[in-house]
Amino acid sequence: MADDASATKLGEYGTRGEYHRVLDETWNYRPTYLAKMLAVRRHLDSFSPETRVLDAGCGEGVIVDQYAGRLRIEGVDLNFRSALVQTGSVTALPHPNGMFDQALCLDVLEHLTFDDQATALRELHRVLRPGGGALVSVPNLAHLQSRVHFLLLGQLIRTASLAKHPGDRPVDEYLALARSCGFDIVRRRGIFPTVPILAALVRRHPMSLAWLHDALTRVLPVPGWCFLNLIWLQKPA
Repeated sequence: MADDASATKLGEYGTRGEYHRVLDETWNYRPTYLAKMLAVRRHLDSFSPETRVLDAGCGEGVIVDQYAGRLRIEGVDLNFRSALVQTGSVTALPHPNGMFDQALCLDVLEHLTFDDQATALRELHRVLRPGGGALVSVPNLAHLQSRVHFLLLGQLIRTASLAKHPGDRPVDEYLALARSCGFDIVRRRGIFPTVPILAALVRRHPMSLAWLHDALTRVLPVPGWCFLNLIWLQKPA
């Protein structure tokens, strides 16, 4: 865990603290976050200790701290700095070309403008070695409940406010963007298909109905219906 005495917290972390380390039981994103983190850990566990990994937009460096010593991992974030995390932007990564074998970019792109999303993906592509991979997670503007809302009312449901998620997109647009930035799509996985009524109940009771969240993900794992998508990318060799 990061040493609070040596860590520098800016922006949201300066006001809210390291809220990804101790999760609020009422946070409606909690079960989705936990499912995502489980998938990320399984992904990282498959690599050898010599693998160089960048966590781009790593927040408080939760994953970086957990895998320090197990992988050659480091992070970069605009709003946090510690012994293992540099202060920097995903749109101008402070690393040389081809430095990393693998990269993470988790729940980051939606916080950028549309133009900056392309810049960030090109930067990930640049710092990866040929044949290297990236695991990206993004919320899906066109999840199932949002599609139903569009059919009834002619408007999709934003995944967060415009101020927080200015780059909100349907997941298919993220896939096309990644391809345009030079990546191959290896696979993708959806988390939390937002079945109307059931999804609202899960968000209202994220602790007690976490089992329902996970059951929906197992039974209806259609990525386009899910609120969150995990996308495995590869830089061509």
